[in-house]
Amino acid sequence: MTATLALPQDYPNTGRPVPGPVASLRGVGFSYGQVKALQHVDFDVRPGELVALLGPNGAGKTTAVHLLLGLLKPSAGTVSVCGGNPVHSEVRTRIGAMLQVAKVPETLRVKEHIDLFSSYYPQPLPLPQTLAIAGLESIGDRLFGELSGGQRQRVLFALALCGDPDVVFLDEPTVGLDVEARRTLWVEIRNLVARGKTVLLTTHYLEEADALADRVVVIHQGKIIAEGTPAEIKQQTAGKLIRCLSRLDIETVRSLPGVLEVARDRDAIEIRAAEAEPILRELFARDPHLANVEVSSAGLEEAFLALTQDRNAETKSRRA
Repeated sequence: MTATLALPQDYPNTGRPVPGPVASLRGVGFSYGQVKALQHVDFDVRPGELVALLGPNGAGKTTAVHLLLGLLKPSAGTVSVCGGNPVHSEVRTRIGAMLQVAKVPETLRVKEHIDLFSSYYPQPLPLPQTLAIAGLESIGDRLFGELSGGQRQRVLFALALCGDPDVVFLDEPTVGLDVEARRTLWVEIRNLVARGKTVLLTTHYLEEADALADRVVVIHQGKIIAEGTPAEIKQQTAGKLIRCLSRLDIETVRSLPGVLEVARDRDAIEIRAAEAEPILRELFARDPHLANVEVSSAGLEEAFLALTQDRNAETKSRRA
């Protein structure tokens, strides 16, 4: 996403409870000219949950987030955040946002950025707390333009949190972070939810969605194609992944009963299937040289790929 961070106006935040979903799209459509980015989308984020919005590039998740932030106006349907229109000042003071690509002045120091953003909220977090949450204590006096990519990500995370918002939109928050920093940020995101905050997360790290999300929503070609807990999403697709070294060709393996998908990964063959045992018996019977056999439960990444690839296949079939 490329957008300028929208600064909320100075408006009293009542902090009143939000009846129903904290954020929602109702029958929403949006088009870029002739291209339909979203098509009659119904989507909810409930109070106190973390929802991961997943989808391949061009699926419509960026458009959905921009609509919820009030950066775009829907072509059809309604958008609601904290019980109101996200373009209104009283709603913006209850929202925090971290966009994947954001424009902030490079000549301001980290503390100055946080002080500036905090001033737009009625009850912001104390500066030391914001610095600690984002792991910025040691670089608070550094200029933004002098920071590494990972450090910039942490500053943008701090700007999303400094106003102590009720709902936080995190767009690819761990891009550019090393493994340790990513895990640290995961802890802080979990702490947000534990404090009763509502979080909408977009990420290309499927492991991240699996580890953090209460609920996963998969969007593809402008439509929501799956929704549920990470476990429920994984159950919608093949349950087992078989990896092995075999002298059988791909087409032979693909023809085995119960095989749903086959792919070659370097020297190995990866097989997606609902049940592993019948396929393994066939593989051992047909290939006496079968080796390095590994069987694992399909993860969220495999489920995501299966859902989107199956939908691509359906689209091609209808066009044929």
